[in-house]
Amino acid sequence: MLARATVLPKFGYVSASGAFLLAALLGILVADIAVSALDPWAEMRRLLDGLIRPDLVSIELRSVVWTVAFAVLGVSLGATGGFLLALGFSRVRAIRVLSAFLRSVHELFWALLIIQFAGISPLTGILAIAIPYAGIFAKVFSEMIEEADLAAERVLPQGASIVSTFAYVRIPELAPQFWTYTLYRLECGMRSTLVLGFIGLPTIGFHLDSFFKQGHYPQAAALLFAFYLLIGTRRLWARPATLPLLIVVSLLVLPEAYSGGSILGNFLRFASQIVPAPLRGADLLALATWSNLTSWFSPILTRQIVPGIVQTLVLSQIALVATGLLALGLFPLICRRFAGPVGRPLGRVALVIVRSTPEYMLVYVLLQLLGPSMLPAIIALSLHNGGIIAYLMGRHADELIYRPDAPKGLNLYCYETVPRLYGQFLAYMLYRWEIIIRESAIFGILGVATLGYYIDGAISEIRLDVALVLILATAVLSMAVDKLSRVLRKRLRVEAMPTRLSEAPVGSGSDQARLACIR
Repeated sequence: MLARATVLPKFGYVSASGAFLLAALLGILVADIAVSALDPWAEMRRLLDGLIRPDLVSIELRSVVWTVAFAVLGVSLGATGGFLLALGFSRVRAIRVLSAFLRSVHELFWALLIIQFAGISPLTGILAIAIPYAGIFAKVFSEMIEEADLAAERVLPQGASIVSTFAYVRIPELAPQFWTYTLYRLECGMRSTLVLGFIGLPTIGFHLDSFFKQGHYPQAAALLFAFYLLIGTRRLWARPATLPLLIVVSLLVLPEAYSGGSILGNFLRFASQIVPAPLRGADLLALATWSNLTSWFSPILTRQIVPGIVQTLVLSQIALVATGLLALGLFPLICRRFAGPVGRPLGRVALVIVRSTPEYMLVYVLLQLLGPSMLPAIIALSLHNGGIIAYLMGRHADELIYRPDAPKGLNLYCYETVPRLYGQFLAYMLYRWEIIIRESAIFGILGVATLGYYIDGAISEIRLDVALVLILATAVLSMAVDKLSRVLRKRLRVEAMPTRLSEAPVGSGSDQARLACIR
């Protein structure tokens, strides 16, 4: 009797899209998306009035300088650590797991932990950026090393050592890619550093927090425009030749630290507090110790981890589908065939502004306009991520070759463009899924009932052991979604399609922009 072969159910673009759409619809049924503000339109008018008439004189220049300094030093340290990890990334599983963990914990959570022993200090800002970025750099640098052209190795003399081979063959080939990616990460680092200001670090975000709370929108608008100017001119002042100078100047302009006691003493106290309470000074060989640990962990699991994960997944699934719908609707704005010579530049500017605005700050503003619910987080996530994917999809659309009798307008969009780009669209969406999960978790600090809500509560109550367990839960959730995303990309046969901005086409299609990964 022949054994019947196991046949996997058909799983294609339609079924994958339908599954995510169904998950989002189910999420809407249980999500809190109500508008609870008394008069959101009045507050919106005040905000728009402030954006139209920014108070440029009120800009705190030191906060702008410190935003750049923290980003430069944090990204530089993260790139160095990531490069060292990348050397053994493909061969050592422990390094891959460590890198995945480092990048799965949001920099805001790292900052909340580091601030416990380093205080409000430059060290907190730099390490909060460097630690997760080291995990990101390790993965990307490893991919670049694996994909590098090895033709030059054939001209080396026989018996050349691994070190010599890497130094004389790999480094010259990879250095331009490493530099370009690192400089792009600097842009991401500035967005992250701005967000760190909302928890007390003296960056642009610190003053934005104050201005928004007081309703001083002209002053807030001025700082925002200063930040957009930094992002928009990054390629002018952040270059491989200027990066060493930026590092030196950043070290010289760092602000004064505000931390009580020595960092070493604070760290030792912190290290003792993150040990679960039932294990502190207990006999680890006694059954009663582990019974107490189970009793301690059980309510954390049932009352915080499980509800936090459920709410994080609900928020992220709705935001993911909203991101996709927005990306599909916006990418024609930068396409030659759809936007034309006038609308295309305007569309590019709009998408650059949208994707340059940190989601955390956008949620912060929308919460004040709309009231506490998941709705501000959904809007912020979909705008930011939708802007990124729309920008990339527009570049891919410009590379399509249409037949001479191709339709125009809506028919060209529905029957020619979207069907040919849909696999690439799914590849980008699945890549952003894990990132949306990470961002959804941190919104709990602003009051949205995700995992971050419970983490913030535990840190406020100085229950650092509980906070660490909850942060580990966010990391496990993020790593699990990342794994599932890779499985789905393989199942849909889109794993070979670009997920990095450096792989997206630009210009006429012959030149590839050596830009960076979308994060």
